[in-house]
Amino acid sequence: MGKHLKRLEKLNTTECLWVYVLKILSDGPSHAYVLRERIENEYGFKPGTVTAYKVLYDLQSLGLVTKKREGMKRIYEITDKGRKDLEKAIAFYEKLAQMLGKTSNTFKAPLEA
Repeated sequence: MGKHLKRLEKLNTTECLWVYVLKILSDGPSHAYVLRERIENEYGFKPGTVTAYKVLYDLQSLGLVTKKREGMKRIYEITDKGRKDLEKAIAFYEKLAQMLGKTSNTFKAPLEA
């Protein structure tokens, strides 16, 4: 994969990790370890531990998730504001995919091809 495609992939995975986190939290509350495992299993990449906690901290600061303690674990839950932002992010990606699909048939192959 060329450098430009690797950059595109990074921009839409680790640099947009908040979208994946909110999507998983939309299924129900979770803690950071499970979030990282689900991202790896469902989306094919595993964010670093520090990166995941940084994103969760930022999402909490923005009011998109809440955090509570259950024993030694911190449980994160999406807020209504987080759900709205997730819907907007998904709509953006759907619109982008639609626009790219209209401009060329060459976008149908995966990046790794």
